[in-house]
Amino acid sequence: MSVGSNTPVPDDDPLDQCAGHGTHVAGIIGADPDNIFNISGVAYEASITAYRVFGCTGSTTDDANQPNNTVIIEALLRGVSEGQDILTMSLGGSDGWTESSAAVVSSRIADTGKIVTIAAGNDGSVGAFFTSSPGNGISAISVASLDNTNATVVGVQHDPIPYFSTFPFPVNNTLPIFATSTDTTVADDACNALPDSTPDLSKFLVIVRRGTCTFVQKLTNIAAKGGNVALIYDNGNGFSAIDVGNFTATLIQQADGVFLSQDLIARRPIRQRSKCFYLVPAIRAEASNSPDAAGGLISAFSSIGPTNDMFFKPAVAAPGGNILSTLPVPLGSFGVESGTSMATPFIAGVSALLFGVKGNSASVGRTARTLFETTAQRISSSHTDGDPLQSVAIQGAGLVDAFKAIHTDIIVSPGEFLLNDTAHFKPDQIFTVRNTGKTSKTFKVSHVPAGTLQSLQPGTTFFEDQPVPFLSQTATVKFSQTSFTVRPGQTQTLTVHFTRPVGVDATLLPIFSGFIDISNADESFHVSYIGAAASLKDVPVVDTSDVFFGVNLPALGSSDGNFVLDARNFTFVGDDFPTLVMRLNFGTPLLLIDFVDANAPINTTLNKRSREPLITFPHAAKTGTFAQVPIVGNLAEFEFLPRNSDVNDGTGFNAFGLTNVFSNGTVVPNGSYKVLLRTLKVTGDRTKEEDFESWLSPIVGVQAP
Repeated sequence: MSVGSNTPVPDDDPLDQCAGHGTHVAGIIGADPDNIFNISGVAYEASITAYRVFGCTGSTTDDANQPNNTVIIEALLRGVSEGQDILTMSLGGSDGWTESSAAVVSSRIADTGKIVTIAAGNDGSVGAFFTSSPGNGISAISVASLDNTNATVVGVQHDPIPYFSTFPFPVNNTLPIFATSTDTTVADDACNALPDSTPDLSKFLVIVRRGTCTFVQKLTNIAAKGGNVALIYDNGNGFSAIDVGNFTATLIQQADGVFLSQDLIARRPIRQRSKCFYLVPAIRAEASNSPDAAGGLISAFSSIGPTNDMFFKPAVAAPGGNILSTLPVPLGSFGVESGTSMATPFIAGVSALLFGVKGNSASVGRTARTLFETTAQRISSSHTDGDPLQSVAIQGAGLVDAFKAIHTDIIVSPGEFLLNDTAHFKPDQIFTVRNTGKTSKTFKVSHVPAGTLQSLQPGTTFFEDQPVPFLSQTATVKFSQTSFTVRPGQTQTLTVHFTRPVGVDATLLPIFSGFIDISNADESFHVSYIGAAASLKDVPVVDTSDVFFGVNLPALGSSDGNFVLDARNFTFVGDDFPTLVMRLNFGTPLLLIDFVDANAPINTTLNKRSREPLITFPHAAKTGTFAQVPIVGNLAEFEFLPRNSDVNDGTGFNAFGLTNVFSNGTVVPNGSYKVLLRTLKVTGDRTKEEDFESWLSPIVGVQAP
């Protein structure tokens, strides 16, 4: 195991009594249905082996340059050596590239015929090109999250009211309701002693508004009037778990609290069954789960692809929003959690079912992702009729259909078309349809477009946050034939010609996608596609705006909290060193930080101080020069860095502390230098200077004692 980010402390016991994440994941795969909730793991008879890679707090990495932190890769390799058929990881970090160490290892393991399922990430709020590794591994199955679908009750005057609690609320009889205030905007509801006119609340369900004071203080004042059961309605701070001490109370959503508080004149009783309350004006309401307006749609938190190198991530979706599963006994035994961490074990469970039916051969494992993709259910972008299908960059190929994937006798391959960007566009694609059944089948072929994502905000280099808007334009498609019959044992080959969306603004980095539908009256399959209606190399990599700090970036900072705008000396003793502060608007395959001579005549591409054209002399970077100017020495080099988010919370930028030691270990001689920053554009050639963005700092004087 790994204790936070510290040196791993190996042992033979993966038992977790402090966090519960792994136990929740394991329950989604293998929970025994004989429990109080009657919840069943997707493959509850599967054999599960756990490899613990996290401690109670902190994180771990797969950085090959940090031997003490290669726990993830070690766990993967151990799983392979111990003969595991499926490796599933509900973990990751925003990355955007397919090249991290664990992503590459995961992909190579999948290529051997193991099934590897990995979370796509929970960073959907910050837009496209932000999926996580190791889920970005090319051959791994990256999993998006779908919000849990819940039933509703018809025939009542109000929908079931969901409350935030793992276990059923201990109310089995019909109770009248009492609101401590009918003012649904009151800020301090029940924060003070309730008035003398308040009735005995022991026979009421009390409704109180969230705000100002603690929940326990509100409930204490209610208890002083005999109240022992309460619902606290949200004031807009979020529907989540709350601390109510030893009182019987929980949180309900704002709209439901407003409804109950304002409907008191009718004095309608409410009844609680299962996990919902029902208004029961002389009718019987059947038990139901909580309604979720986003049920059946991709979770807002689910990370958005594709990768920076235009690979198809996420691959498929599974339920991951508001999932009830197991927890360690000290943490309550059961709990509701959300994340692509919860969707991923669902796919692992489906993989176990697939192996159970088809056998666990390498050929079955290698074709599992394609099978899941081509048999998935397409997902809409909303519940409004006429709205487009959700972008493939968000839903992948759609919601996994376990039964269909396992029992189909029609095999479509491949499961995805990677059309790339405008500079590398691949308009012509081929797919096959193989009939392994006993009867001939006839299919029609059609194009079903999905929404085209507008990745960038107009007039800026910042990515659109969730919900990412759609553009109206989509690709057009032509087929070699629009219908065909495939006989038992035969394979039909078809070709597809794509035309990119026309009339789109390439500066918005549109991501177009959709599905090639193969269907008849009884069954439907599809091949998903994705492409960029822009050249990725044209997307600015480095943020040169002053949005974050009030000065144009990149910039040098000093220990006094100020930016270095003119020449300055540093001793490199203690905290007297410069820090390169920068933001990446887009990922970069290579970032270089070098010292060059202070008088180096370089015209850089970023925040240029003159209007002279950039002078470039293409040659390999290994020659040690840039624009024919000798590089004194390299300070740092990073490969495959992800873009930053635009969340200005202290995490949306990079800060590289510079030392007076070159990366090869030699000491920088005292003298005057400038910092040369270079970032390679996506799809750029690292041997060509013109494929780099570059920036030159003010003079940095090295005056080490």
